[in-house]
Amino acid sequence: MVVSQQDEKSQHKKPGKAMKILRARLYDAERQRRDDARAATARARSAAATAASASAPYNYPQSRVTDHRINLTLYKLDEVMDGRALDEIIDALIAEDEAGRLAELAA
Repeated sequence: MVVSQQDEKSQHKKPGKAMKILRARLYDAERQRRDDARAATARARSAAATAASASAPYNYPQSRVTDHRINLTLYKLDEVMDGRALDEIIDALIAEDEAGRLAELAA
C-alpha cells in the first residue's frame, strides 16, 4: 500500500500526516476483511440451516423418521409427531454437535 501526501507544505509534518492516512487505510482494509469473513460464515450457516431443514424426512408408510445428518433412524413416527420421542432426536443431535466441536478443538 502506498500513501503520498501533498496537502501539507511543511516537510516536517508530511510524514506524520502520511502515517495517519496509512493507518486509516490499513484499519479500513482489516475491517473489510473481517466483515467479509463474517459474511462468509453467515452464508455458510444459512446454507447449512437450509440443508438441515430437509435432512429429516418422514416416511409415513413405514412409520419412520430419518435424520441423515447423524444417521439416525427411528421407527416411531407417531411418537415423534406427538413430541414423545423428540428427546431421542435432540439428544442424538446434541451428542453429534459436541463430538464435532471436540474434533475441531483437537485439530
